[in-house]
Amino acid sequence: MLRFIASRLLQGLFVLFALYTITFFLAKAMPGEPFTTEKNLSEESKSYQRALYGLDKPLLHQYLIYPKNIITEGSLAVSTSKGRPVKDIISQSFKVSVILGLSALGIAICIGVPIGMISAVRKNSWVDWGGMTIAMIGICVPAFTIGPLLQIFIAANLPGIKVAGWGNPQDILLPAITLGLSTAAYLARLTRGGMLEILSQDYIRTARAKGIPASKVIMRHALRGGILPSVAFIGPAFAALISGSFIVETIFQVPGMGQHFVNAVISRDEFLLLGVALFFGVLIVIMNLAADLLTGILDPRVRITGDSSR
Repeated sequence: MLRFIASRLLQGLFVLFALYTITFFLAKAMPGEPFTTEKNLSEESKSYQRALYGLDKPLLHQYLIYPKNIITEGSLAVSTSKGRPVKDIISQSFKVSVILGLSALGIAICIGVPIGMISAVRKNSWVDWGGMTIAMIGICVPAFTIGPLLQIFIAANLPGIKVAGWGNPQDILLPAITLGLSTAAYLARLTRGGMLEILSQDYIRTARAKGIPASKVIMRHALRGGILPSVAFIGPAFAALISGSFIVETIFQVPGMGQHFVNAVISRDEFLLLGVALFFGVLIVIMNLAADLLTGILDPRVRITGDSSR
């Protein structure tokens, strides 16, 4: 198990290194500079700002000093557009994104896994075709279509549900449903595929031949192996729900982290862009590791081979 964890951590460090390198040079390649605003600043003012944020140093020095400050000081630098530490900006909005992401993931699991299980058990029946059709619709219909439809048909007609805003517990419902539906569709298809593979195994046929009730065969023998693809998907899916929620946050006016990606690019705020990208990178690595560990618990072969796709 320790070797399994160590290998995953090394892979995660390599991913973070690649992510930092790509993001750093892409940020440098953006046209303009952070201090280009509507106000026509003098060249002296711009030079002072560059020196203040260390942007006057050689490119290699900037590339090396940023991760060094993260390791030695825990600093993600200061946002050039907001004038605040990037760490404070992230911590303020991260709580909102976590609440929204967890709610969306819970909805996705509660919808997707049962649909996938039922479709696998009732293979090639109208239940199977109907469930997979709904899943395909969930994959194809984008969030910017689902969100406004929920606002029009649910929020506008159901007392206590607001069209947009954040502050009350019920405000989580519509954006979480919007975010969670596409993930639920993927989970349904993955669960169906995993369950079909397990239900065709010899030990399942043996259990049925012994007269074990069908519900017991499914819940005790088939489910543990059948949900492995879904478990492996849940880790990165949760990170994606948090990092990819900008459209939903905009539709429902949720003050989450997704907004910082676009704002950082628009304002050419490379420190904010680097900080948010690395933060999400760390989150994805952690969630992937958690998913791999859970997969290893459910399937000991993963701990031996190190292949979570089995």
